[in-house]
Amino acid sequence: MLLRDLHAGPARFSDLQSSLPGIAPNLLTERLRALESEGLIRRKDAGYNVSVYELTDLGSSTGSLLFELARFGSQFAPAEEIVRPGNLRTIAVTLKMALAAAITKTDSLRVELRVDDEPFDIFVADGQVTVLYRRSEDPEVVISTSYAPLLSIGDDEMSREEFGRNHVEVVGGSEVKARRFFELMVSGFGGAG
Repeated sequence: MLLRDLHAGPARFSDLQSSLPGIAPNLLTERLRALESEGLIRRKDAGYNVSVYELTDLGSSTGSLLFELARFGSQFAPAEEIVRPGNLRTIAVTLKMALAAAITKTDSLRVELRVDDEPFDIFVADGQVTVLYRRSEDPEVVISTSYAPLLSIGDDEMSREEFGRNHVEVVGGSEVKARRFFELMVSGFGGAG
């Protein structure tokens, strides 16, 4: 889960702790140290006496594995009601890999996707996708949605028509870019109904 959350970009200890409710600080410290010793993450100084954790190249290579595990897991009913995480860093790797599965070399987009008002800076160019948990500096389009419907489209429990009609709002920018982003996202998730 820590690797999954770090796919959203560098994070402070407190950011990681908030996305894993109930984890004791000493257990989180132990897990971070283990991932560091395996060469999957590194700790770095972010200035102002703040440290952040980030993926190494080896850690970054886990994206497709994490995406496939999530897709596999979505076939099974959860043992309990799904609870929204403390922050939505958790969805960055899924967004990235879904988009990467659908883009072409000619796609070029800069999108700010707001999920329950939490921003994701999404950049698509030259067949590559970057998804970071932050505001976009210069988006071509800003799109807003909510966590629960996004899960439903990703788990193939909602049609793309219903998702687009009832759960997506283009806040600003190019309608053409918004439409292309939406097509890529639902195609990457498996093209729900």
